[in-house]
Amino acid sequence: MGAGRVVSEAEIAEGLRSLGLTSASSVLVHASLRSFGEVEGGAEAVCRALVETCGTVMMVAGTWDHTGLPAPPGLVRPDNAYYNADTWADFDDALAAAVPFSSDLPVDRWLGTIAETLRLGYAHERGTHPLFAFLAVGGHARRLIDAQRVDWPLGPIEALAELRGHVLLLGVDHTSNTTIHLAEQHLGRSRFHRYAKSGAGSWMELPNVSGESHKFDEIEPDLRPFTTEVVIGECRARLIAVEDVLTCTTTLITKDPAALLCTEQGCRCTAALAQYVHSSRR
Repeated sequence: MGAGRVVSEAEIAEGLRSLGLTSASSVLVHASLRSFGEVEGGAEAVCRALVETCGTVMMVAGTWDHTGLPAPPGLVRPDNAYYNADTWADFDDALAAAVPFSSDLPVDRWLGTIAETLRLGYAHERGTHPLFAFLAVGGHARRLIDAQRVDWPLGPIEALAELRGHVLLLGVDHTSNTTIHLAEQHLGRSRFHRYAKSGAGSWMELPNVSGESHKFDEIEPDLRPFTTEVVIGECRARLIAVEDVLTCTTTLITKDPAALLCTEQGCRCTAALAQYVHSSRR
């Protein structure tokens, strides 16, 4: 791509179609707007290209920045790798500053501009998980979102697998690939308790929240044979079947329980490995 060239919505749609996406496709999208370079129409153009090309588009739409809390003083779960408020006064301050989940809360900024633009611009279904909701647009949106439970936040990815859906990475690597976390959790790894405000003066504990992903891109060579790839503007766009991600991750972890984890003390990776070891002994 030459310097200063602007990527159009039509070019993005053409790139998506060249990956094999059609109106029959259901995709979980992880995307970086910046990765495209300059886009004519910005995030709105990317969303239009996605929705008009694919039958169903799903994205992570969590609200942790607004609803999340520290653990209360004294509440320590084994291998949970989370911090406690120092005092009940500190916890009460955090509780007062947080808000309960509502469907109109903005998507966390760290999840990117495209997810929030999709929320604002399209009729959608959105889960009600207080920390880690998904949103979906299109024909299978309700089926996907209905698969999420408070105690099983990654259920929509299981439903996407049943639809023979795909993971679409737009300018991001596998550290953004939430489907890897689902494979971990099926094996008893990366299942953490976290905390959120549930109402005025009240809070809740949420199980099976996923953990760290900073080593997930080590899966890339193993997934390469199952990956379709094109370049759209400056964006590296990759499409992988959900089932292939789950199968590959399961194989890696079964062979090496520490696969895709770091060894840094204090990191959630260490706690996730301990969870797996304890689960496999049961």
